[in-house]
Amino acid sequence: MDRSAVTIERIRTFVRVAERGSLSAVARELNVGQSTVTRQLQELEAAIGAALLSRTTRRVTLTEEGSRYYARAVQILRLLEQAGDEALGSSGAPAGTIRMSCTASFGVLHASRLIFAFQDRYPEIGIDLGLTDQRIDLVREGVDLALRLAPLTDSSLKLRPLGQSQRLMVAAPDYLAAHGRPAVPEDLVRHQGIRMVNVAGSDMLIFEGPDQQTHRVPFGGRLRVDHGLAAREALIAGRGIAATHRWLVDDLLAAGRLEAILPDYRLPPVPLNLLIVPERADIARVRLLIDFLVEQIGSVPGIE
Repeated sequence: MDRSAVTIERIRTFVRVAERGSLSAVARELNVGQSTVTRQLQELEAAIGAALLSRTTRRVTLTEEGSRYYARAVQILRLLEQAGDEALGSSGAPAGTIRMSCTASFGVLHASRLIFAFQDRYPEIGIDLGLTDQRIDLVREGVDLALRLAPLTDSSLKLRPLGQSQRLMVAAPDYLAAHGRPAVPEDLVRHQGIRMVNVAGSDMLIFEGPDQQTHRVPFGGRLRVDHGLAAREALIAGRGIAATHRWLVDDLLAAGRLEAILPDYRLPPVPLNLLIVPERADIARVRLLIDFLVEQIGSVPGIE
């Protein structure tokens, strides 16, 4: 083995290709040409004396030797980051970049504010914030942690429950004046609904009534959206009734632009979780952000 050719840069490139399964994707991520990525991998394989990757026209996969090398390489890179954090901790403020993903509407309305406050406390830490409602592969996309609304069972990630997002039924005063106010959940079948099509089960609402009885009500309407901010705008415009998270509309309720309906009937809350890539959980700056979010999440309306 030519140890001098086994550089940190080549190891980092190999790890990202192994995680993403694509040379072109890593080239874009690193802002280099694909030929540069290919050359770094070839030089690393030549130095080690073993094929680490199996390349096809559509995907790159790990060989048996590559899987073993990847596991060790991840450990090496994590130790390097930890060593850097420890050295910095003795001489200055925490620094570096954290890659974070967040549910889109929650990110726009609330998580961004929390991140601003975090960076005010730790000005040397950069945040790369990606907003998406898709369930992305955090390791594959190079993300350190993610805020997600929904029950989650991914056992490969660390899960930190942050609370429950309370939900309620709302509509604009003009809509209610024109169409009437539902008195019981079953009245919703005669109303226009604003439905989130990317939420599983949104076509059937389940309420717990004041008598602890369960009410299952079909929910539809002419308007179906796949983004919480679009539902918010439709509600303001008086296009119908929606089941929504309190944090999405709390300011509109306080201003009288929306009204809560069916107050005696409770929609089940939705878990708010922090997902953490295990290999990143011990990095000092990531731990700082995790602790900060746990500390501050109670300031978000409707998270209990």
